[in-house]
Amino acid sequence: MKVLRSMLVMVLIGLSQVGIAAATGNPDTGPGCGLGKLAWSDFKRQKDIAPQILMATTNGTFWSQTFGISFGTSGCTNDGKLWAEHKTEFFVAATFDNLAGDMARGQGEHLSALAVLLGVPGDHQAEFFLFVQERYRELESQGGNSTGALIKALDEAMLRHPVFAKMSQAD
Repeated sequence: MKVLRSMLVMVLIGLSQVGIAAATGNPDTGPGCGLGKLAWSDFKRQKDIAPQILMATTNGTFWSQTFGISFGTSGCTNDGKLWAEHKTEFFVAATFDNLAGDMARGQGEHLSALAVLLGVPGDHQAEFFLFVQERYRELESQGGNSTGALIKALDEAMLRHPVFAKMSQAD
């Protein structure tokens, strides 16, 4: 349900941007920023379909636009704000493989960052790391390769823990 709601919000935001662009004219010269924009910026006619396809394909292949927007690189800028309710989801999606490894080991920078995003205070992080490591196989089997399922499984496990239940982001 959350995914459907998120997609609906993104579609509505996108449609509102199309309306604004149509009303004010479209000064855009292609897919914004990212490696694709940098690599194909020498085309004289940026609004032609060929350079735009090359830019978008390059950005999509290397995820450089998403990374650039998130971290302010590759000619992208951001105001540093993410929708608060989605920051954990964005983080888990972007670091899924590294985070899974940290969870299995019970330590690492990705697991530390997840603890901060979930609101685990510093004095409880060692306990959180052990908690996640002990339940890694359970979380992995419930979460599989799905970001949303992993977060849900972790939230449910935290709800059953006397200390972490208070910190859980469950709705």
